[in-house]
Amino acid sequence: MPAMNAQLLMIEDDHRLAQMVGEYLGQSGLQVTHMADAASGLARLQGGELPDLVILDLMLPDMDGLEVCRRLRALPGPAAQVPVLMLTAKGDPMDRVIGLEIGADDYLPKPFEPRELLARIRAILRRREAGSQPVANLLRFGALEIDRDARIVSVAGEPVELTSYQFDLLAAMAERAGRVLTRDQIMEAVRGRELEAFDRSIDVHMGRIRAAIEADPKNPRRILTVRGVGYVFAKQQD
Repeated sequence: MPAMNAQLLMIEDDHRLAQMVGEYLGQSGLQVTHMADAASGLARLQGGELPDLVILDLMLPDMDGLEVCRRLRALPGPAAQVPVLMLTAKGDPMDRVIGLEIGADDYLPKPFEPRELLARIRAILRRREAGSQPVANLLRFGALEIDRDARIVSVAGEPVELTSYQFDLLAAMAERAGRVLTRDQIMEAVRGRELEAFDRSIDVHMGRIRAAIEADPKNPRRILTVRGVGYVFAKQQD
């Protein structure tokens, strides 16, 4: 289990919910800073010490959470890599798909059990902690390079943008190049996805990764779909 002294930023306009979450997570050693609107949340991300994770509400008074996530991913430097756990009202599947496509690492429909929120936060922090350990420092596949230490992916020398979870997915598959993996095996490889409720979200992440690393995402050469099974990362590329 990762060290529970992480700093979290919660962008949520429901003050009662934010207080309840802060108190509950505080019992596990997690420090929660609360911002009640998108503008103050983004200002915090741009101007101060970065949190280990952002809990982001989809419905905010001044800007929807999807736009906040887009702007966060467009920030320069490490800020763009901060994991995002999105809170989605009513559990609308399309909200989840869009959120994952524009850069959220995970989502949790409202209303939710605080224990599930804590479990998902722990899963994200566990993946991040595992990703910080040196494992096969640099993976090369033709023009594609995956730097595990720096957590940077580049194609032909140009860096590409991936979320923390998408980086872990890509690295896990690249380490198992040539092996056909089911969705469950892929999620197990990056750890902590036990509570995944939307079993097609892995496909959304794969689509985002393909868009970032493939010359033609509609005709991929690096991450191939194996119908009825899952995916395989191709050994021979370019």
